[in-house]
Amino acid sequence: MTAVSGRRLLRRATITAAFMVTMVGASIAAIGTSDAATATTYYVATTGSDSNAGTLAAPFATVQKAIDTVTAGGTIAVRGGTYALTANLQITKSGTATTPITLTRYGTEKVIIDGEALGYTPGAVGSTIPSAQRGAIHMQASYWKLIGLEIAHGPYGVYCDGCNGNTFDRLITHDNYETGFQLQGASANNTILNLDSYNNRDPRKNGESADGLGVKEGSGTGNLVQGARLWNNIDDGFDAWSFTSPIKIQNSIAYGNGYNRWSIPDFSGDGNGFKLGGSSGTGPAAAHAVSNSMSFSNAAHGFTDNGNTGAITVNRSTAYKNVKTGFDFDGGSTAKLTANLAVGNATAVALGSSTASGNSWNIGGTWTLLSTDSSTITGARAADGSIPTSNFLVPANGAAVGAKI
Repeated sequence: MTAVSGRRLLRRATITAAFMVTMVGASIAAIGTSDAATATTYYVATTGSDSNAGTLAAPFATVQKAIDTVTAGGTIAVRGGTYALTANLQITKSGTATTPITLTRYGTEKVIIDGEALGYTPGAVGSTIPSAQRGAIHMQASYWKLIGLEIAHGPYGVYCDGCNGNTFDRLITHDNYETGFQLQGASANNTILNLDSYNNRDPRKNGESADGLGVKEGSGTGNLVQGARLWNNIDDGFDAWSFTSPIKIQNSIAYGNGYNRWSIPDFSGDGNGFKLGGSSGTGPAAAHAVSNSMSFSNAAHGFTDNGNTGAITVNRSTAYKNVKTGFDFDGGSTAKLTANLAVGNATAVALGSSTASGNSWNIGGTWTLLSTDSSTITGARAADGSIPTSNFLVPANGAAVGAKI
């Protein structure tokens, strides 16, 4: 072989190899695009059909079909519209910690899951809702992300029993016939982020049970509530009845709870903003932690231990114009209250064996506020889902006391 022939062969081999690398790379890129577009994302639309493939061009008609089809790591994107249920949504399969399953609205389109046609909407007075029928969305699963859905008129809005590692982000639960969002059973490491839950009521129990948010009747560490707004519910804003493990509540507000707006007979709603435990000293000793939160204009207490005997902490939070006590911690708890603000409540505090330091009532004097206009924090949320900031209930003297939201 001559030197010239050898150079030609080498050049030809180099060109061939480069072409092969380019083609392989293009094939890998095409597979990745296909996987992202079709294999792991399923779409639902009111104009779809459950006999479709579940693509953006050929979506499913029901959310349940997508739930039954999706696998770990997959996404369900629901197009805008109202999805009137004839059976509640059942989520019983789990993702994994590294490959969670996502159920989300498509973009910013408004998705309403409507449970009005389900049973127990409302149930007869004194009736018990069968476990599997609790919730327009009934979950017994872990490692899901539910994002941006509106759930209304169900026998509970979202009911999650035995759930771990889930994220619930920017959900709206309203006008349900029991608690708007309830997490219970053996449930750990769940994050409830930027929840709006309002106008929930329970005629079957005369208003004694329907809260905005309940994390109750169970156990599990690592549960976090952040950025919740809980208002105009017939019983309490937040309820931690008989939950034995610590719950963190941050940057949240509860207001207008405990009023009988529905003229329910034999009304028995409680009306606390944040109810932090059991009853009459018999509940579990759970060290719930509340920070930078507000409770105002509720029919009973702003914040209460409700008989939880645990080491609750409440820090930099505000109780304003509640009908009973702003901070009610004389039910047996060993709570520690620091840098909180109580203004305009029937009674500022009831401490019992709890301890308090650096709070407005410890400091004394007259506390005036920069603003008593709640329209900003109760209005439209920010683009990221957070509660808009304002000077509502911020001390005019600049003291680092009470919440700033």
